[in-house]
Amino acid sequence: MLMLIITRKPGRSYGKMRTMPRKKKQKRFRAVEAVKEMARERIGTPKPGRVVPDKRTEKVEKHKPSIEKLLSED
Repeated sequence: MLMLIITRKPGRSYGKMRTMPRKKKQKRFRAVEAVKEMARERIGTPKPGRVVPDKRTEKVEKHKPSIEKLLSED
């Protein structure tokens, strides 16, 4: 049976166990975000946008149906 022994070298650690986590970085002040935040408080949130259908997927008839096609359908 093979047995592995893990030894610790002096002066080395298994990671940053003793350090404290850094403070969260403050966000920069942006006038646009401040104005939008005030507008949401006063007016309310804007309505969600509508989905615009893709014009390339819609098939639109390019020509009027001929008289022969109209008569043959009946």
